[in-house]
Amino acid sequence: MALQRIDASPKSGQIAIVHLGLGAFHRAHQAVYLERYRQRSGDVEWGVCSANLRSSIGLVDGLRDADYRYQVAEYADSDTLTLREIGVIEETLFSGRDNADEGMDSWGRDRETLLARMASADTGIVTLTVTEKGYFLNPASGELRVDDPMIIGDIASPQQPRTASGLLVEALARRREAGIGAFTVLSCDNMPDNGKRTRQAVVQLAEHRDAELASWIASEVAFPCSMVDRIVPAMTDADFERLTALGVSDPNAVVCEAFTQWVVEDNFSLGRPSWEVEGVEMVADVAPFETMKLRMLNGSHSLLAYLGALAGIETVFDGVNHSELRAALRRYMLEEAAPTLEMPDGIDLGAYADSLLARFANDSLRHRLQQIAMDGSQKLPQRWLSGMLERSVAGQSSPCVALGMAAWIRYTAGQDLHGNSYPVDDPLAKRFAELHQAHGSDPRALVAAYLAMDDVVPSELAADKRVAQAVLTAYQTLTQDGLAGALEALERN
Repeated sequence: MALQRIDASPKSGQIAIVHLGLGAFHRAHQAVYLERYRQRSGDVEWGVCSANLRSSIGLVDGLRDADYRYQVAEYADSDTLTLREIGVIEETLFSGRDNADEGMDSWGRDRETLLARMASADTGIVTLTVTEKGYFLNPASGELRVDDPMIIGDIASPQQPRTASGLLVEALARRREAGIGAFTVLSCDNMPDNGKRTRQAVVQLAEHRDAELASWIASEVAFPCSMVDRIVPAMTDADFERLTALGVSDPNAVVCEAFTQWVVEDNFSLGRPSWEVEGVEMVADVAPFETMKLRMLNGSHSLLAYLGALAGIETVFDGVNHSELRAALRRYMLEEAAPTLEMPDGIDLGAYADSLLARFANDSLRHRLQQIAMDGSQKLPQRWLSGMLERSVAGQSSPCVALGMAAWIRYTAGQDLHGNSYPVDDPLAKRFAELHQAHGSDPRALVAAYLAMDDVVPSELAADKRVAQAVLTAYQTLTQDGLAGALEALERN
């Protein structure tokens, strides 16, 4: 194996970025860019405080015990690996609930420390990777879910926020009261117009607290959009064993592909690192790149996830090496996703599709389809349905997406086509179970009930009888004839 080891830069103790969402993607993407930037430029001012808002207190404390250093294993393939030590994180905090601490209200152990850090004049940027559901926005309308218990809690007790938006509102309120300029809020989540959506969530939440504060946030806070790209699977025992064989014993390590991309709208109110020296594309308009990635990469990932998981296929690598599935992915990207995109000159979408299939076939990554299948109700509107709606309005069909929707509906039953059960990890899982219980024996009623979910499916799309029939036909074929039959029918369509 060709192995390169890169040590982290020295600690500086300086923090100017607060990150919400201390997960694997942040540690393998944004933190890597900042580490590389620090090593190249010698600029140590932009250290990171990373906070976890959910249930993993162990990672927060584990990084603290390791002096905030960890390894990122970047695989080009099974024979080419870079082991990169990351040291740009200077502090980790926990502001969620520890699920392991049952029977105790352990919300926000470090919440006040986190709010003080965000309110500090030293903090110029707050970044987020909290997943689509962490913004508590209606996937179809983009409006804040004011009926969600978490948002209700933040409205009732704004000084003790539990959500990312609540933390942002409280920290910005403190800065405004202290006469400190507003930090920049940079979303790094896979959402179209992620900066605008973040602004929507924060401003709408602030309106429930103080109209003048909401107006100040709307006028003073920069919410640049961004597009992030790197495949970062959840760590497995096999991943840790591979690293141990290389002499790396690090419970906080992350495995990812060598490829990485970051496109950022250049709109920062209190300065930023000179990220462009490390390959970050600083642009005036992120939207074309954002939509390209969501519809082609993420959209094909979801298509593979639901079809593959139903057939008992475990990983992206296994799925993309299924010839009929691979052909379906390529067809989806080139015939249904690419025609909806308006890209700058010089972008070859055919070459982009080929590069995605090559990345999916990276034999060193074990990216589980069940991981990709999580939170479909939050992901599919931007990955599939917005493009499907554009094609529907133009009188064009989307047979690959129709099959994908059928597979998603069937997947949410919690049992694959071979009868094997699995948990459905989605904010709407309870509603899905109720729909399958009520309509599971009547495919027409079941499909109609799913398409009628206007917080997921755009009403204009649900009203298209051709779309409804296409999804129903695909559902019936998939459930009766299995994956092979569904893919054969797709090829004939």
